[in-house]
Amino acid sequence: MKPLLKITSIETLYYDRIYALHGLSLEIQEKEVFAVLGPNGAGKTTLLKTIAGLLKDQPKKGTIQFEGKGIHRLAPERISSMGIVYVPEDRGLFRELTVRENLELGCWGRKDACIQRDMAFVYELFPILKARSGQQSETLSGGEQQMLTMARAMLRQPKLLMLDEPSLGLAPKISQQVYGALSQISKAGTTILMVEQNAKMALGIATFGYVMESGRIVLEGNAEELQANEDVQELYLGLGGETASPKGWRLYKKRRTW
Repeated sequence: MKPLLKITSIETLYYDRIYALHGLSLEIQEKEVFAVLGPNGAGKTTLLKTIAGLLKDQPKKGTIQFEGKGIHRLAPERISSMGIVYVPEDRGLFRELTVRENLELGCWGRKDACIQRDMAFVYELFPILKARSGQQSETLSGGEQQMLTMARAMLRQPKLLMLDEPSLGLAPKISQQVYGALSQISKAGTTILMVEQNAKMALGIATFGYVMESGRIVLEGNAEELQANEDVQELYLGLGGETASPKGWRLYKKRRTW
């Protein structure tokens, strides 16, 4: 099966000399959920911005293909018009506008007859937004703002929905609601690529995952394989960790296998 998104040996630089991504390659299959894990500074956000065309003249090397067409170094508006929608970590809401007005902006440029259907779908996903429709977005809680951002993104009819840290700063209960909505979005047929620090929640709905370190993919596999990997368990799932030596007088850490 031909991948929806294919990235081949891309190199992204800052200031034309600082490497953020080093020869990175990955493939995203249609109608699945892909999680990118890794520590701060691994290049996860840079990866999403490179795909979305938000870093000028990047990647410097390599190719990015979406539905078989090259999109590397295209303008972000052209990439967005092809069906790639990026939800940034800072959410990017128009804070002075109401919930309804923010959602209407998600429909900007659409001329199809499905707007009301899609609006009903996002209100079903996030009922609180309907109750808050006349409220300014800056007065919403952090969790409600995240829901609004995701709802607005869905009104763009994405073929590939990319999210940067969707659970960042959210209470556990709200994070569960957000991930429940992502699961429903996936079941409705939207492909999802997300960067996430909460590996447990991400791998709970993902079909496939990548682990990034220092701008490279160091491990990949389906969600079950990554959850069973001892390094992933220790570094990202909070399992395992330091173990007493056989002599009992010092601790050591298991060496990573990547």
